[in-house]
Amino acid sequence: MSSQVRPWNFSAGPSVLPESVLRQAAAEMLDWHGSGMSVMEMSHRGKEFGQICNEAEADLRQLLNVPDDYAVLFMQGGAIAANALVPMNLLGRSGVADYVLSGSWSVKSEKEARRYGDVRVAASSGTVLEMDGQQWQPWTWVPEAASWQVRPDAAYVHLCSNETIGGVEFNDWPDLAALGAPDAVLTVDASSNILSRPMDVSRAGVIFAGAQKNAGPAGVTLVIVRRDLLGHAQAACPSAFDFANVAKEGSCFNTPPTYSIYIAGLVFKWLKEQGGLAEIEKRNIAKSALLYDYLAQTGFYRNPVHPNFRSRMNVPFTLHDAALDAEFLSGAAARGLLQLKGHKSVGGMRASIYNAMPIEGVQALVDYMKEFERTHG
Repeated sequence: MSSQVRPWNFSAGPSVLPESVLRQAAAEMLDWHGSGMSVMEMSHRGKEFGQICNEAEADLRQLLNVPDDYAVLFMQGGAIAANALVPMNLLGRSGVADYVLSGSWSVKSEKEARRYGDVRVAASSGTVLEMDGQQWQPWTWVPEAASWQVRPDAAYVHLCSNETIGGVEFNDWPDLAALGAPDAVLTVDASSNILSRPMDVSRAGVIFAGAQKNAGPAGVTLVIVRRDLLGHAQAACPSAFDFANVAKEGSCFNTPPTYSIYIAGLVFKWLKEQGGLAEIEKRNIAKSALLYDYLAQTGFYRNPVHPNFRSRMNVPFTLHDAALDAEFLSGAAARGLLQLKGHKSVGGMRASIYNAMPIEGVQALVDYMKEFERTHG
């Protein structure tokens, strides 16, 4: 067992939160800043929560350098709901949308969007790729932008910037005008790498993310949308999910997930205290390199993803003998290394090393993996 007080939590989400954030929330549970109320008890239209919400938005804008011509919304339903909200809010521009498939979550997004308009796959990594002298299996790579078949009349083109299950990450977002779709906007599901690195918000029309990876607890969904895209919702779009309504009312068109917004706000302040996203990115590069470097030098474990597209956030790996999986997980848990079981759709292991996971936790995992290899290799 690690000498630290709390175990190392490698959960893919809801995931580890900064300990200082949890301690502050605990200290403020019964009385937020002398108000006599818990944040859970506050009116979402009162001045106290108004301050919390406004500060959270301001800090998020600062962290991501969000331009003034973008609205920041705190919504509900997670990224799965956003898979419906994006087409309901944007397809009214032309009725046409294209999707880039790179794994489980982008596939879910495209399937949901088909319910609302003319949706087509512009590119997919769901086939075997011949690259670097070997074959890379489906969903272990990212389609290069030059291969995308984007329709000129597409209202938007969608991608998932980090596939949580497969451990595949986009390193850059393309210019759609260069792909022959100057009027299309990029929509990005950034649920599992939001706030892990600087992002050029201006290159996308909509960015959305469930908070429960890097931005806070489950319950609040971050939506960053360019203001000129507001007001195009389909007639069937529920009023509470119309981005224009939510933006007009400062995320309080209906009762928002107040406590989740509060915790997210504390996480934003923690990120600023760490030095912002440039510093966080350095740490995430170091953490992921520590684990990937070990995986590259061992035949006992294997990461299936092409090196050019490996996620800094979610690192899947398999043991050379799947019969050892249960013993590996049992031994890991005994050492305070939790939630390492891979997603049921792919099996194996997965270490999610989001912002709040310190490098000491990754080192503890690598040390255990080395020990397990020595005793079972």
